[in-house]
Order: sequence, then structure tokens, then C-alpha cells
Amino acid sequence: MDQFTAHLDRGWDLISRGDLAGAMLSAQKGLELDANSPEAHNLMGYVQAAEGNAEEALEHYRIAVDLDDTFIEAMLNAAEVLIHPMRDLDGALSCVEEALDLLEEGDERADAMLLKVDILLHAGDPEGAAQVVAALPEGPFESPGLDFLVGRARFDLGDLDGAEPRIRRAAKEDPENPESQYYLGLLCEARGDLRGATIAFLQARELDMATGPVPWTLPVDQFEKRVQVAIDRLPSRLNVALDGALIVVSDLPGAEVVADGVDPRMPILLEELSVESGEPRVGRVFVYQRNVERGASGLLTVEDELVRVFESELEALFPPSDAEGAAPEKSG
Repeated sequence: MDQFTAHLDRGWDLISRGDLAGAMLSAQKGLELDANSPEAHNLMGYVQAAEGNAEEALEHYRIAVDLDDTFIEAMLNAAEVLIHPMRDLDGALSCVEEALDLLEEGDERADAMLLKVDILLHAGDPEGAAQVVAALPEGPFESPGLDFLVGRARFDLGDLDGAEPRIRRAAKEDPENPESQYYLGLLCEARGDLRGATIAFLQARELDMATGPVPWTLPVDQFEKRVQVAIDRLPSRLNVALDGALIVVSDLPGAEVVADGVDPRMPILLEELSVESGEPRVGRVFVYQRNVERGASGLLTVEDELVRVFESELEALFPPSDAEGAAPEKSG
């Protein structure tokens, strides 16, 4: 193995172990040895994306594709960045379509189609997503994880009958996978099997605990500061609901909370709700750091993710009155 290949292999190995700093050094060494290597730029793009540096990641992916216009992995990696941190769904869809034009039948094509489903769902086009899911191959797949991903896509589109055998098979064949256990819980819940859902959710929680946080996780004190900044950014009507509330940061919901029916991947839990003098009030807020960071795309988007989940939960619990929600009349 030559020195260049060794740096790239080591970089991907370090990523799998959560050592982004080490992976960055490997990517830099790779680029020093060959600045025109699409593989080195793809590795650097992946590390930058994991660090939350979306613009830098996208630039390296673009260079990789410019150097090799058949580099499907870099196209799909670029689409991932465009979906989540950058919210450029048209750009993401363009990357996936470019990849699909190059792909024949097989695991890679199914993987790209599943990414297209994700984009269409983010774009609010469930009908388009359903058409793509209907065109997915039935398998069997070389990668056992793909069967589960097809089941997950069917579940997300409300096709319980199509999703159930794949999700149950994945949970049985790979019981240490938190994703399959979590979706088994969602499936049981949708079927009305609350006991089965609780068992699967508790298992998913234990596996999430064992897996650990994302590689770029913030120290607790820094995360707590992001929580406060996010609360300060909320609209005044929602911000006042949290005035004086006790804010508790924890890794994940406790087992006893999950056993009581709380989703183990809930990002925040609001308790002791009341309305005083016409104003909504929250007594306690539990913020689950690992779940918030799972929803963020990197360090730079944690605060935005916190704002999003606070707004979503507070609006659901304290919807605006007709007067607050009504659009102002136009004059003249």
C-alpha cells in the first residue's frame, strides 16, 4: 500500500471511530500528496461536513466531481449537505439525478433512490416520494441495511403493510441496530401495540446510549449556552412561556420516561404546563442533547435546531389565538 492510499484508508477508519481531528489530518496529508485526487477531496468534504462546515464540504465535493464526473459517492455526499445544512433541495435533487443517470440496477441505485425520497419528503412532495418508493427494487440486496431503509421509507409514507416485514426482519436479524429497534417501536405504536412499542423503544434507547453521541458533540456547558441563546431567539409569545422555567439538560430521556410513553428520540420535553393571566407557562424543560445533535447537521446548526424544536413543541402546546394567528388586513 502506498503512502497516499494509507492516508485515505486511515482517514475513513478514523471517521468510523469518531476521531474527526485525526481524519482531518489524514485528508490534509492526502491532498498534500495529490491535490488532484477526487478521493482525497471526497474524504476532506466528508470530514468538513461532519464538523458542520457545509460550504467547505460542498466545495471539496464539487472539486471531486469536476476531477471525476462519474464519482457517484461525491455526488450523493454533496446532496446530503445540500439537504440538511443548506436546505437547497433543488440542488440536492440535481446531484441525485446526476448520480442516477450513471447508475444501473443494484445497491448503489437503490441507495440513491432512497436519498431522492428523503429530498422529496423535505420538499413536501409525498406523492413524488411515493412514486420513487414504488419503483424501488424488491431485493434481495447485497447490503443488508438497504432492506431496512426501504422499509423505513415505506413507513414514512404511511405504507405499514409494505414496511412491516422489512422492519421486523431487520430488528430480528440485527438486534443491536438502534435504528431498526426504533422503527420497530414506531411500527408497533402505529399498529396499536403499545407494549411492543415500549419494549422496542427501551431497547432503542439502550442502544443509543451504548453508541454514544455524534463525533462533534459539544461539551455540556457549551450546549447549555446554545440552549439559552436559542430560547432568547424565540418569538416573544413563545419566549414568555419559558420565563422562569427550570431548564434541565440530559443525554436522553430516562428509561422510566420512555416506559411512560415518551419517544426515546424526543429532543425536548415540556412539563408543568399552565396558563396564567392569559399567558402560557412552562414549569420545567428537559433538553436531550444527543437527540438535538442527532437532528442537527453539525456544530454550526445546533442552535438553529434548538430554535426549531422549541418553536415546534411550544406552538403545538400553545397554538396562537385567532387574533394572534390572523394576518393583518391590508390597507387601501
